[in-house]
Amino acid sequence: MTSVSRRTLADLLLFAVTAAELALLFRLTPAFSLADWVYVVQHAVVLGIALTRGAPVARDSSPATIAAVLVAYTYPYAQVACLRWAGAEAAWPAGGLVMVTLAACLSCASLLALGRRFGVRPALRGLATGGPYRLVRHPMYLAYVIADIGYNLQGANAGTLLLVAAGWAALLHRIRAEERILSRHGDWPAFAARTRWRLVPGLW
Repeated sequence: MTSVSRRTLADLLLFAVTAAELALLFRLTPAFSLADWVYVVQHAVVLGIALTRGAPVARDSSPATIAAVLVAYTYPYAQVACLRWAGAEAAWPAGGLVMVTLAACLSCASLLALGRRFGVRPALRGLATGGPYRLVRHPMYLAYVIADIGYNLQGANAGTLLLVAAGWAALLHRIRAEERILSRHGDWPAFAARTRWRLVPGLW
C-alpha cells in the first residue's frame, strides 16, 4: 500500500472534498433512505481510494476541464439551496425515488469497478472494462443523469432545471476530455469498439 505521507495535493484534495461531502450528506439528509446509505458507502470507498491510488500517466489540467469539474461538484448542492429558497413542485415522487435508488446502486457499482483508477479530473491510471463498463463507457456519469432526473421528479423548479442543464453540459465536456486521455491506453481501441455507447445505450 502506498504511504499516506506520499500522497499528492490532488489525492489530499479528493480526500478533503469527499469528507466534506460526506459531512454535508449527513447534515442535509433528515431521514436516510437506501440510496442515501449507498452514497455513504460510496464516499467511504472514495476516502480509501484517495489514500491508496497511484499517480496518473497523464492528466487533463486545462482551465475548461477544471471549470467543468467545479460545476459538477457544486451544482447538486446549488439545487438544494435553490429548492429551499424558491420551493419545489413534485411531479412523480415515487418514480423519482426509484430512479435515485437505481442511480446510487449504478454509481457505487461503477466506483467499485474503477477502484484505484478513480479520479475527479480526466486522468489515465488504467482502463476499467468490466462490470457496468460493459454497458456504457461512462456508467458513473449515466448514474448522475438518472439521479438528476429522479431528484427533479421528487421536487423541482425553474432554477434546479437550469442547474441540471449546466451540470449536464459539464458532464459532456468531461466525457470528451476523459476519452482524449484514455485513448492513450493501448486497450482503448478494442474497448471502444466493444462498448460502443458512451452514456446512453442506443443513443450516444
